[in-house]
Amino acid sequence: MGRKVYIDGKIMDDTEAKISVFDHCFLYGDGVFEGIRAYSGRVFKLGEHLERLFRSAKAISLEVPMSREDLAAAIDKTLQASGLRDAYIRVVVSRGVGDLGLDPRKCPKPSVVIIVGTIELYPEELYENGLAIITASTRRTPPDALNPRIKSCNYLNNILAKIEGIRAGVMEVLMLNQWGRVAECTGDNVFRVSGRVVETPPPEAGILEGITRGVVMELVRDAGLAVRERDLTLYDLYSAEEVFITGTAAEVIAVTKIDGRPVGSGKPGPVTSDLRARFRKLVTSGGPGAKTG
Repeated sequence: MGRKVYIDGKIMDDTEAKISVFDHCFLYGDGVFEGIRAYSGRVFKLGEHLERLFRSAKAISLEVPMSREDLAAAIDKTLQASGLRDAYIRVVVSRGVGDLGLDPRKCPKPSVVIIVGTIELYPEELYENGLAIITASTRRTPPDALNPRIKSCNYLNNILAKIEGIRAGVMEVLMLNQWGRVAECTGDNVFRVSGRVVETPPPEAGILEGITRGVVMELVRDAGLAVRERDLTLYDLYSAEEVFITGTAAEVIAVTKIDGRPVGSGKPGPVTSDLRARFRKLVTSGGPGAKTG
């Protein structure tokens, strides 16, 4: 039991998994990917993840060499081979092997890689006490340069912001867009709470439309609260009653300090705590969206 890797039809141990140094994903970040969770042996929101994967691939003129049904079956088969019940699944579609030039026509066969393992993004005490973040000086990639709605394998923009966080001693970093408005964190979407309204930046702010983000927006409505997308500034986050972030690996976690300023009471608030409990109940109950396929 443990990490397994699928490469173009073959499942192997992670120690045996290899790709060519001439693969364009390795050379140039020329590919797309998805990070997916499995809970109790069920793949969470697989259909939505595959939809976004295929949209991302189409946006960069990359043809996924498998149907959605075959890819879903390969994900399930790799998960079963790993023996893991709770897992993190990384699906990568690369342009494939080419040469040292940029020309994608030199890559005749795209490649599919599925990695099944585990992930622990934040320690449990941070879910109980909240997360401190800073605002990065690195701005989010402008949508007219490389649209962040494409989940590409080129994450250098996010990594540069992450380095700022590491140097500041925090585990996550807020990124602004080219207009100075709130976009997202390096790997998570961001929300603010004010009264009975929960707000989050719109796609036009230059964000990746997270699968967990969409789930949480539905959970907000289920809780009887209003949810809306609108442009947010740092003032909106500094003055919020609660701030939280969402992501496939992070799930739902409170932000209790931004740039050294306490958020609200400085502790995870009631709305965030309720939404986290609702999310955990959803993913562990085998409810809608928690099934394979």
